[in-house]
Amino acid sequence: MATKSKSEKDSSETVRVREVECRSLLNKSGLADYAVNCYAGCGHGCPYCYARFATRFSHPGEDWGSFVDVKINARTILEKEVKRRRAGRVFMSSVCDGWQPAESRYGLTGQCLELLLRHGFPVTILTKNALALRDLDLLDGKPDVEIGVTVTTLNEEVRKLIEPGGSPTRDRLHVLEEARRKGIDVYAFIGPLLPGLSDTEENLSGLLKEIKEAGVSYFYIDRLNLRFGVWPAVRTLFEKHYPHLSDSCRKVLFNAHDREVYTRQLVSMVRKISRKQGIEDRMMLCF
Repeated sequence: MATKSKSEKDSSETVRVREVECRSLLNKSGLADYAVNCYAGCGHGCPYCYARFATRFSHPGEDWGSFVDVKINARTILEKEVKRRRAGRVFMSSVCDGWQPAESRYGLTGQCLELLLRHGFPVTILTKNALALRDLDLLDGKPDVEIGVTVTTLNEEVRKLIEPGGSPTRDRLHVLEEARRKGIDVYAFIGPLLPGLSDTEENLSGLLKEIKEAGVSYFYIDRLNLRFGVWPAVRTLFEKHYPHLSDSCRKVLFNAHDREVYTRQLVSMVRKISRKQGIEDRMMLCF
C-alpha cells in the first residue's frame, strides 16, 4: 500500500488521516470467504480492539485509534477483482470499522458494498457506527445479506471510555431495528467483555433484552482475550478510570487458574440470562 497524498487531522484533531493507494481489497479471510477493509486503522479507538495487531506491520509504535489510512482507490481495485474472483461471502470489515467517522467523508465502504451486491456477493456487515443506516437501502431486498452491531454496554459513560469514537449503544440498536423493519437479517456481537466492567449480570441482562427486542437471528458473546497490544491499552484504561478493577482484570488475563474459574462463571451466567430471555438457542460463545 503506497501513500498517495496528504496527511491531515480529522475534525476531532485526534486522528491522523492519510490517503493511500492499495493493491488489493477483496482478500481471503478466516471470518468469511473474503474480507473488505476500505481503511487501515480505525477512528473508534477502542482500547480492547484486537485489530491493533496490524500495527506490527504498519504504523509500528503508533497508538491504535490515532491513525486512519484511507484506501482512496478501493472502489477501482474492487471493480477489477469482482470480475475475476468467484462469488463468496464478504465480511465488512475485519480489521477496521467500515462505517467509522472517516466513512462519512469518503464513502468508500458504501461504494464497495454497492459493487459487491451488484455482482452477487453475499455480505456480512459488522459495525459500531450508526452511519450504517445510510446504506440500509442497498441491502433492502438483497438475498443472503446480514448486518450486525457490536454492543458492550448500555452505560453511556462507560461506552464513551471504551468505545470513544463509536456511536451510542442505543443508536447501534436502532440500526438493527431499522434493518429488521426492512426485512434484513440482523445479529449482534456482544464483547469483548471487560472483567468487572461490562461483564456484569446487570449489563448483560440489559443487552440481551435489547437485542432480543431488536429481533436478532443470532448473537455472539466474547470475553476479553490477550491479543497483541490489548493489555497495555486496557491496563491504562483501568488504572486511569477504574483502578479498583485493574488487579482482577490482570489475574483473569494472566493467571491460568483465575481465567478458568472466570470463564466457567461467565459461561454459566450468560447461559442463565439467555435462557431466561428465551434466546439461548441463538447464542454462540466465542470462548
